[in-house]
Amino acid sequence: MTTSTPTPGGDQRRGLIVRGASKRFGATQALHSIDLEVRPGECVALLGENGAGKSTLANIIAGVFPSDTGEMTWDGQPYAPTAPGDALDAGIGLIHQEMRLLPDLSISENVFVGRQLMSGGRLDRKEMDRRAHEQLQRLGLDVSPRRMVRSLRVAAQQQVEIAKALALNARLLILDEPTAALGGEETDHLFEQVDALKAQGVSFIYVSHRLEEIARICDRVVVLRDGEWVASHETAQLPVRQLVEDMVGRKIEDVFPEVTAPTDQAAIVVDGLTSGDGSFTDVSFTVHQGEIFGIAGIVGAGRTELVRAIAGADPVAAGTVMVEGKQLKPGSSRDAITAGVVLVPEDRKAQGVVLDMSIADNIAVANLDSVAGPGGFIGPRRVREVADEACRIMTVKGRPEQAARTLSGGNQQKVVIAKWLERKPRVVILDEPTRGIDVGARESIYDVIVDLARQGMAVIVVSSELEEVLGLSHRVMVLARGRQMGILDREEATDVAVMQLATA
Repeated sequence: MTTSTPTPGGDQRRGLIVRGASKRFGATQALHSIDLEVRPGECVALLGENGAGKSTLANIIAGVFPSDTGEMTWDGQPYAPTAPGDALDAGIGLIHQEMRLLPDLSISENVFVGRQLMSGGRLDRKEMDRRAHEQLQRLGLDVSPRRMVRSLRVAAQQQVEIAKALALNARLLILDEPTAALGGEETDHLFEQVDALKAQGVSFIYVSHRLEEIARICDRVVVLRDGEWVASHETAQLPVRQLVEDMVGRKIEDVFPEVTAPTDQAAIVVDGLTSGDGSFTDVSFTVHQGEIFGIAGIVGAGRTELVRAIAGADPVAAGTVMVEGKQLKPGSSRDAITAGVVLVPEDRKAQGVVLDMSIADNIAVANLDSVAGPGGFIGPRRVREVADEACRIMTVKGRPEQAARTLSGGNQQKVVIAKWLERKPRVVILDEPTRGIDVGARESIYDVIVDLARQGMAVIVVSSELEEVLGLSHRVMVLARGRQMGILDREEATDVAVMQLATA
């Protein structure tokens, strides 16, 4: 571990240098005397839990608000933006996790929004299209600049955000959770673009909760905790375990709660399950009451497709699912839910919660039978009572009338789990339960998962983070290209053993 203190004479070097940046919001000291250096053509990971100060520092650099103390230099010159426009004029752009594009405008109109090109007192659409297309080609996006943004996939919309900054000659891009909404192939493509831009001298500050990405895309690492600098590493080739321990301030073994022994009673039996689209074939396993059963595998292994089929969300070509001796109707989520099988999906915002509905209403929609009064009418008082109790059990930090959109990722995930727990399930399936959730909030999700097993439920956990699967599970099943490669007991399930099967 090394500090990030700039060397003497550093002000004359190209790149960004931040010294002693502090920021207070009321009684909260969000940032305390932070130093940061970003050199031309490199990618620096900025890591930390929610509340660590990452966003505050990024916003200071991007000109969203000024720091209370400290100073910055950019390419050897004093740098003190008073608005995001100042930062963009200087060549520094912030790409937010929640994209800020105008969906009913074209790509080129979005790229030049607020800075439209004029010729002879009229909008020069031809030149805007030409320049936008130039930046899209630079990013490998082969689409017409006149195409409506609404018609683009999330990954392509993100490329438009980057093109927007590059069109303004941005030489430092701050990427805030850029892969949160991307699949594996889209993530790989983004990384290729970052590599190409780095070769052109563009620098990056990379903020992400997906710690397994850091070694792939970053050159150095800076870790914040509670608004203070805690660690810097001159290489990003570090184990995820080291990064987690830096972020939370203790060894990773202390992050996962102790699991108790499951019973001998089978809760769910999957036999010869085969998908209709070839994503998985002939999968068989049993999960017992009180057991946490992990499913591991690399991208494309068929993990999500498998659990969706078990939960009746997708059709199957062959095989059976039995819950406590009763065979489920294939492809029927209603039958699965009635039998006590519930799925917490991998994309909670798109599939788990209705963002503009309140916490109480999100819980109620999955439990209309229990909140309805005489005559089938929904009683607001009963909805509030159910939500209050669910929030208490799940320790949701939010009021029942609060919109789900306003909650943190961790609390949104708790709401998804809470709405299903009200149905007293027998089998709980969690697909990527901590995706997009900071390390500190993950611990509370881990506590919930272990507590579900202690209550006698069978819990199936799918995760791309190997440490998570190994830390929680009694047994781990490994998939590779849709095929079941083996089931490992807790004692034999090591990262090496799992990866050997996953890549076999």
